[in-house]
Amino acid sequence: MALEFLTPLTALSHDVDVLVLGAGGAGYPGAFFLAQAGRSVLIVDPIGNLGGDCLAEGCVPSKAVREAALVRGLADKFDGFGLRGGKPAVDWGAVLAHKDRVQNTRYAQHAREIAAGGVAFVQGRGVIIAPDRARIDAGDGSGSREVRFRQLILGTGSAPARLPILGADLALTSHDLFRLGADLPLPQHLVIIGGGYIGVETASMLQALGAQCSILEYASQVLPGFDAELASFLHASLSQRVRIERSAQVLSIAREGDGYHVRYKQDGGERSMQGDAVLMATGRVAVLPEGVEHLGLAMERGHVKVDDTLRTSNPQVWAPGDVNGRSMLFHSAVRQSLVAAHCIAAGGQAVDRMPFHAVPMTVFTEPELAHAGQTAAQAEAALGADTVAVMRYDYAEDSRAQIYAETQGFIKLVFNRQDARLLGAQIAGMDAAQLIAPLALALEQGLGAKALADTVFPHPMLSEGINKAARAFKF
Repeated sequence: MALEFLTPLTALSHDVDVLVLGAGGAGYPGAFFLAQAGRSVLIVDPIGNLGGDCLAEGCVPSKAVREAALVRGLADKFDGFGLRGGKPAVDWGAVLAHKDRVQNTRYAQHAREIAAGGVAFVQGRGVIIAPDRARIDAGDGSGSREVRFRQLILGTGSAPARLPILGADLALTSHDLFRLGADLPLPQHLVIIGGGYIGVETASMLQALGAQCSILEYASQVLPGFDAELASFLHASLSQRVRIERSAQVLSIAREGDGYHVRYKQDGGERSMQGDAVLMATGRVAVLPEGVEHLGLAMERGHVKVDDTLRTSNPQVWAPGDVNGRSMLFHSAVRQSLVAAHCIAAGGQAVDRMPFHAVPMTVFTEPELAHAGQTAAQAEAALGADTVAVMRYDYAEDSRAQIYAETQGFIKLVFNRQDARLLGAQIAGMDAAQLIAPLALALEQGLGAKALADTVFPHPMLSEGINKAARAFKF
């Protein structure tokens, strides 16, 4: 990765308008906006480029591997289309090389963005040494420099969490699987601790590439906190390819020969599972800079407490993205970063607010899931059952789903009966990750059944289901 776009410490000003710690989605969009608005901006990031963990070891590289799995999986559908041919063999090293190419392509693209962005950019870490000062430590160990800031954007993100169990350090994390230059062999049997989105996505893609995968989930359903029907849909499909043990409390991990022995408690008894690799997929924890105590931030369950403008209890500090724990997704962090920047540019006025209620969540398993806004249960709890209407469209009725023989999915739209406003949406099946976008837009804009019913969607595409479900609403 060429680093000519980086700013040497000796060229830094002693004072900046805005210091941005972290160049992931929570940091760089707001930083570029503020630079264009005439503010002096310094970004400090340990990777030395844009994208944060999403590009380094998360969503982008994992989806590059996932798409390889999907392409291979198409061979399983050949007969249904009248096609004949063998299923491709898996060259795991070449799959990882494809992932690396995508990451390096994006890093080169981001280098050009930094060079044109009007910001100072240092590879290193920021240490808070006073309420308005930070020490910038160069990543190459070449020195440090103190900088005074007027506003601070704390976009330091998150890191994989580990259970406090014996042998936790023996488990891999998503970092080990998807980092740039990863060279782990494809597991023969991967034991995955955690059935959240990272766990089920990894199981789905690696199984399709030839690995045997098992999931141990502490809760009574995979994807805890999701709409129960979405979780049940995925479980029914994924359990045909992956062993899933729910209500399983993992107790320990130990080496056993060439593999690992995982002990867990289930149904009142102790059980065990063996594999040649173990993945810890038990969520993520906020990463905070050294010296954060100087900022006097209010905290909540390990995350920085913010309002809807992303402002913290310290009026000089803004904390978009994973550090606040409210919506730990890259695309959400991008919007949060811009909300914070808009308010900073306005002198701290609340000129923009983050629409947390409208952030779409996608699960890139096969089949896909997606949701945004409230579930029917959540809406009924808030408004009363008589106020909520649920309109449904089943993929079995859809021409595109019939063409692809992917007829098990559904679209659910949750409306307020009184004003026909959309309250939430849940989608299971092919193209769910694409279909959720217009529904997130409708939620953010406060649109309702009439707008979705009146919009002309293309045929033959699954998005027609949104239109048909909305037309079923009785005004």
